[in-house]
Amino acid sequence: MCRPAWLARLKRYLLLKVAGTTAFITLFFVGYFHVLRHPAHLVTPMPEIWLDRLIGFQPIALVFYASLWVYVGLPPALLSGLRELVAYGCWIAALCLAGLACFYFWPTAVPPYPVDTTLYPAFAVIQGLDAPGNACPSLHVATAAFSAIWLDRLLRELGSGVTMRTVNGLWFLAIAWSTLATKQHVALDVLAGLLLGLAFALPSLRLRPAGYDTDRN
Repeated sequence: MCRPAWLARLKRYLLLKVAGTTAFITLFFVGYFHVLRHPAHLVTPMPEIWLDRLIGFQPIALVFYASLWVYVGLPPALLSGLRELVAYGCWIAALCLAGLACFYFWPTAVPPYPVDTTLYPAFAVIQGLDAPGNACPSLHVATAAFSAIWLDRLLRELGSGVTMRTVNGLWFLAIAWSTLATKQHVALDVLAGLLLGLAFALPSLRLRPAGYDTDRN
């Protein structure tokens, strides 16, 4: 019986993908917290706009916010060639380094938003992992946008229908919305994060290694 194309891709370099994604996220948080604690300048509060006042705190948004750490693992999981896997890692690493450089040279923070963590203990966990500093650009949105664009391309290559590609788009929108509904970011952070994600995702696809699916054992 023929294996589904997505399953065949998933199994290729599976241990490398799992170990690489885990190591990448770990190293990212090391850099993230270092920059958060040792910025080059004083922290600038980010201003709110009408959209921030329109979207209040929504507890359900915590689920979508945390889902990013699953979402960002999907595109590399569906890559089949070693060269494109390495190239993908380099591009998203460059995106994160660009974001960390912004945080270091222009540290920002969102306005404080009081939430009763006894009612929403998961919110305290989120704040512990992703403090309200390092606000602009939102790397939550930037990495989600990068992943969404790549995942859409990979789903098309796998012959996925409109339904799966729509789910991908809605998942990205839910993550972006959750950054506002958890009050971890303001709308300007989201916009800047979207632009940062596009700035790296689009050229990374154009410069994708040729023959990416031909290096089979």
